[in-house]
Amino acid sequence: MSLLDGHPLTMLARVEKPSDLAKLSTEELAHLAKDVRELIIATVSENGGHLAPSLGVVELTLALLSVFDPSRDKIVWDVGHQAYAYKILTGRRDTFHTLRTLGGVSGFPRMAESPYDHFGTGHSSTSISAASGMAMARDVLGASNKVLAVIGDGSMTAGLAYEGLNQAGGDERDLVVVLNDNKMSISKNVGALSLFLSRKLSNRWVQRAKKEFESMARLMPFGQEMVEIVKRGEESFKGFFTPGMLFEAFHFNYVGPIDGHDLPKLTSVFKEVRDMKGPVLVHVLTQKGRGYSPAEKNPTYFHGVGSFEPETGEAIKNAGVKLPSYTDVFGDTLCKLAAKDPRIVAITAAMPEGTGLSCFSRLFPERFVDVGICEQHAVTFAAGLATQGLKPVVAIYSTFLQRSYDQIVHDVCLQNLPVTLCLDRGGLVGEDGATHHGVFDLSFLRHIPNLVLMAPKDEAELQRMLATAMAHDGPVAIRYLRGVGIGAELACDPEPLPVGQGELLRDGKDALIVAIGSRVLPALQAAVELEAESGLSVAVYNARFVKPLPAEDLVSLAGRFSRVLTVEENALQGGFGSAVVELLSDEGKLAGTAVRRLGIPDHFVEHGPQKILREMLGIHKQGIKDAAKDLISS
Repeated sequence: MSLLDGHPLTMLARVEKPSDLAKLSTEELAHLAKDVRELIIATVSENGGHLAPSLGVVELTLALLSVFDPSRDKIVWDVGHQAYAYKILTGRRDTFHTLRTLGGVSGFPRMAESPYDHFGTGHSSTSISAASGMAMARDVLGASNKVLAVIGDGSMTAGLAYEGLNQAGGDERDLVVVLNDNKMSISKNVGALSLFLSRKLSNRWVQRAKKEFESMARLMPFGQEMVEIVKRGEESFKGFFTPGMLFEAFHFNYVGPIDGHDLPKLTSVFKEVRDMKGPVLVHVLTQKGRGYSPAEKNPTYFHGVGSFEPETGEAIKNAGVKLPSYTDVFGDTLCKLAAKDPRIVAITAAMPEGTGLSCFSRLFPERFVDVGICEQHAVTFAAGLATQGLKPVVAIYSTFLQRSYDQIVHDVCLQNLPVTLCLDRGGLVGEDGATHHGVFDLSFLRHIPNLVLMAPKDEAELQRMLATAMAHDGPVAIRYLRGVGIGAELACDPEPLPVGQGELLRDGKDALIVAIGSRVLPALQAAVELEAESGLSVAVYNARFVKPLPAEDLVSLAGRFSRVLTVEENALQGGFGSAVVELLSDEGKLAGTAVRRLGIPDHFVEHGPQKILREMLGIHKQGIKDAAKDLISS
């Protein structure tokens, strides 16, 4: 039966809790897998979400829950974008339709949401470290539960995964690591490790290699003894040429590779693994997007997707003129700049499509590098390029750049190297929620010496900021939001901006709004409406630069206005508004001046549509109007 045809998912209705899986036959579990996939497809087609990763692990999830008890055993999903089936089968079936909606089921594992979510995730490669901590805690507390980490091969490109493996193998505690190998992270995997994991050696190849080895060995002194040693360890011979040797080196017992869609085989293997002692790694081969043809054909697109027609997989397009996104403008502008300057090199951390660098990679393959999920390495790698006269541009989501903080300070800014950091998804990202909102970057970057920090008011200003960065002989960071621009006219040859200089967009006499980035346009709209509705005259200043601040303009304006409102889509603590207050205080301009700051308060923001989240936080047009009126009347 198909949910998409309006029929109930009868097999899924029989599973109220994970222990119910033990009551189902192999045939019934196969039907259940189909039901789970259909529910995932139907829900994601409406709400958007991470479709292909979750479709690929349905049988793996069923096998895990059939053998292990998640009310007692701890299962940690790496990143967590593949955990939809797990959510459905652990008590969230009836609320799964609220996935990624405001107040609904989170798109990632979350401890506050369910006792079955044993660790909150959203960024990659944390599972083995967290599971190792849980295993030690179990042993310290004298418990006997099993601990499992389910990690994708994409996450295995990050160094944190190997730090966890090293600790776990050295401790030799009971720990199961399930390597979900689909040859992909978000895009196709890169690097030597990916090539190593994907080696598939046939039995014929192994047998031929053995015979050749035996023939050569018998010609050598003591050759027959060597042959006998090899025969006594045939699996060791094969293991030397397969991925198992890597994990055996970390003192893990290696099991696999196993077909990740063969449910009886998976269940049998996990039952054996459950009784094994010490660290074990189970290598499972899966297909991303399994069971849904459009996702199987285009797993990169369906990794994280908006609403679509479930029958065809075609995206549901909004009516009206399609504006380019900030990501599109960034990628297109960088290509134009690189065509004129052969020193420009583009770097991404496993997200060429997501950061807008796919076009660059095609046009300038020799100047494009995808380092895998290695943000720290990306920044230091860029620093190395910069020492040799190149102009590296590192494009990373704001939330993921947090992982490379020390490299930004120590390797780039301390040495004053011309590395440009382009922070996509700066501000509220919407339905992916607290793990993905990029609301801390202005705070954690603005105090670093030598760094120029900018945020554009629109897509045309983003172009000019990229040109500014390419012309600047030092480190630069540009942060821009997720989503489309306002339709500003784009330039074929953008001019650089004067560093540390903003612009007065509108003058006034009753109050001053100082805004940055995505909040400039709503601030300007608020000021226009305040005058039309209330006769209030409010000036609006686009700072453009968080560092260096346009100090001369701001100090001059503060001398004219006794009411100042700052607006940003960033954490209030240590953010743009704090920088303005610090400047005015240092210049002795706070006496007799009332300053109010609008931004992200001191708590994590939940998932939901960007528009609604901004309304809730009061940083939309109406919130700015209300704050300005209140400030003027106080």
